Amino acid sequence: MQTYIALLRGINVGSRSKLPMKDLVAALENVGCRDVATYIQSGNAVLQSEERDAALLADTIRAEIGERHGFNPRVLLLESDEMARAIRSNPFPEAESEPKTLHLYFLAAPPEHPDLDALERIRGDHERFAVGDGVFYLHAPDGIGRSKLAASVEKLLGVPATARNWRTVCKVMEMAQQRG
Repeated sequence: MQTYIALLRGINVGSRSKLPMKDLVAALENVGCRDVATYIQSGNAVLQSEERDAALLADTIRAEIGERHGFNPRVLLLESDEMARAIRSNPFPEAESEPKTLHLYFLAAPPEHPDLDALERIRGDHERFAVGDGVFYLHAPDGIGRSKLAASVEKLLGVPATARNWRTVCKVMEMAQQRG
């Protein structure tokens, strides 16, 4: 049995793509996932599955949600060690004490031609960023809502991504560790 962390992008944001967590749990269980737990309403789940192909399972979950709820969110599945590596590799450890200011963008693929110069040009005075292995790290001490950089990450990296703040990343990792 493999433990996965599922990060769904764009659910329960605004009035579209509503997916209550009990419905997400049901969708995951419908495709054979077990020991499912969710964290907050933004599409974070920890689950176990016999499926070893994370991309296949992500596509299956996406299709299940599409069939039952009428929209197909991007589903990124991480193994526990991938999340643990992202946490260990945080280039801004001093920002961990203010977890709402530190964001990890989990990338769907490695960026082939990231426009780092453009990211640097739109970076706010107090913002810092770094590209890691499958993760874009953003420290935005003035808030993510005001950040031009945050709004342009996907476009300038050239790959889909889904972001979580440090508190969420740590909580989801804790949930995954409890499942083995």
